[in-house]
Amino acid sequence: MTITVSVIAPGAMGAAIGGRLVRHGATVQTLLEGRGPDSAARAEHFGLRPAAIGAIAEADFVLSVLPPANAVELAESLVPLLAESTADPVYADCNAVSPQTAQRVAAIIGPTGRRFVDAGIVGGPPGGDGPGPRIYASGEHAHLLQPLIGLGLDIRVMDGPVGAASAMKLSYAGITKGCTAIGSALALAARRHGTFEALVAELRHSQPALSAWLAGVIGRMPAKAYRFAGEMEEIAEFAGDDAAMAEAFTGLAALYARIGEDEAADGAETAALNRFVESLKQSA
Repeated sequence: MTITVSVIAPGAMGAAIGGRLVRHGATVQTLLEGRGPDSAARAEHFGLRPAAIGAIAEADFVLSVLPPANAVELAESLVPLLAESTADPVYADCNAVSPQTAQRVAAIIGPTGRRFVDAGIVGGPPGGDGPGPRIYASGEHAHLLQPLIGLGLDIRVMDGPVGAASAMKLSYAGITKGCTAIGSALALAARRHGTFEALVAELRHSQPALSAWLAGVIGRMPAKAYRFAGEMEEIAEFAGDDAAMAEAFTGLAALYARIGEDEAADGAETAALNRFVESLKQSA
């Protein structure tokens, strides 16, 4: 029997995950209402079928793959459909949200009677025959995602409650995207103070491995900065009573939001970061 999966939404990650499932024999549907032409193009490219909102809960799995700020809103909007579904889908929140947010989403889904899985995606969108990202899953029903392993996804079931997978995801993202933000901030500071070339030369001389890493991650970052801002805000909430950590990641969220706005306007900071990346590459 063919497994049917609803993937919301067909962004870069969601569409690619849907495409991986399609290539391994699943039927994948998605929502295009309210989405732009890029989303429609991605859905078509990866073989995702456009579906009406009423059909989304009539699937074996519903995978929420959204910017973190939209996770709760989506869950709330689907409550009536999930409650009435005849397919009894498993709902997996695969967003970069704090454990606290994951628990809020679980509380929203719970009264519908549907099984909830906290899931965290680590790694970039799957491409071709590559391994794809790891999807960590936790909670009482995490094992229910295991059929997706046979459909090409790398599911890692954790021994932990709802919130454990989100904690894993945000811990990892806090390290990787936090370091990306710090490197970007200091590259921009060096530009403002006239020490840009000296910084590049010193990184080339004493930190060749770090130089190569920064060139890769900062080069890909500006177009995603608006989304990274939301992740940093979730990490600030994840900090809980650690006020210093919360303040640090709130600051990084503001930095990413600023870079995202600058990138959308083809601004000076994006141009400076692109120059930094190219300088590091030339130095390699």
